[in-house]
Amino acid sequence: MNTANDAPSLGQTLMARLDEAATFSRPGPGVTRLFCSEEHRQVLEPIGDWMRQAGLEPSLDASGNLVGRNPRAIAGEKTLILGSHQDTVTEGGKYDGMLGVALPLVALQALKEQDVELPYGVEVVAFGDEEGTRFQSTLIGSRALAGTLDDESLAARDAEGISVAEAIQAFGGEPEAIPDLARRPEQVLGFVEVHIEQGPVLESREHAVGVVTALTGIERQRVSVTGKAGHAGTTPMAGRRDALVGAAEMVVEADRLLQATDNFVGVVGKLEVRPNAVNVIPSEVTFTLELRSPDAETRARGREEILSAFRRLAEARGLEVAIERTYAAEAVACAEWLIEVLEEACDGAGEPAERMFSGAGHDGLAMHDLTDIGMLFVRCRDGLSHHPDEAITAEDAERATRVMMQFLRAMASRV
Repeated sequence: MNTANDAPSLGQTLMARLDEAATFSRPGPGVTRLFCSEEHRQVLEPIGDWMRQAGLEPSLDASGNLVGRNPRAIAGEKTLILGSHQDTVTEGGKYDGMLGVALPLVALQALKEQDVELPYGVEVVAFGDEEGTRFQSTLIGSRALAGTLDDESLAARDAEGISVAEAIQAFGGEPEAIPDLARRPEQVLGFVEVHIEQGPVLESREHAVGVVTALTGIERQRVSVTGKAGHAGTTPMAGRRDALVGAAEMVVEADRLLQATDNFVGVVGKLEVRPNAVNVIPSEVTFTLELRSPDAETRARGREEILSAFRRLAEARGLEVAIERTYAAEAVACAEWLIEVLEEACDGAGEPAERMFSGAGHDGLAMHDLTDIGMLFVRCRDGLSHHPDEAITAEDAERATRVMMQFLRAMASRV
């Protein structure tokens, strides 16, 4: 039997829950948990338990989000939405996304045990999809709440040809009821997410937490390069229309242009080759190009420069190139008043916290269409994310949880 002296700390409780959530993963390195997968279904059970312990009533919504509401939220009072995503990239880490689900629940449970009653509604959402790993469409859960999820996104298909709508239906959601999920702006206080930084700034400052000022703009392109297959041993090198050689030149040129432009980053993250045979000249290559910048003009100018280079390189090798934009979200600013409340909470918890920009996209990109957004970053080791070695410390988990408790108290004066 635990006593007050040997009961686990808030940080230890949070780390144990994150370890538990990480067990719901496909076999292999790190954590792989895709939207509407069996692993997604299984992880909802412990998350639902954490919600009930925090005084929230969990339910699966029509889009595949697990939503926990306190009695005031259920009664229709003005509500603060907290949360993050449960899904991961392939072979990702255990903290990206899940930290922002588990941490506010630990904070709310601690306040409940202290008999603190918040004078406003609270929802904690485990969004079904943010990463877009299974489908090209992303931010499905947060766009559903914001009322911006469109039919085109629901029609996107995974590698097995299953559409988003079909996956949601099989998961127990109701694609046809998704429009009814849209929250009314006048009923929402704001949206706040806790997330690992995914960068090295907090480590360099020796700070556990940071307050985010804005989220980067992101776009994704699907590039298809078509050449002509042929026997690798009998076709002369001169005149070959090798789609892979052309695509390789494009990847290198994209990297060169990105390296030469400030405040502009990108990656070719996925590449598929046909027929993908050891002795056949590749006839088709499809690859993804993701571009990010906090400045819309920088991203637009850089995109046109890169895509023009792709077309020029294709023409020089007698190849055809088709380019389709599959996703775009402009940079969004966090609300100044939420930044100030988060800074007040950090100060109240004795945590130094400077303002900082997020180079990653988050559910706030979609939630910004609904309400004011705020974000708290937590230091991660070496700034590493989307990797099995992604890590935070129990001490930082404790410190960030106490900041969230201070924030929830401070929000009472803003209702």
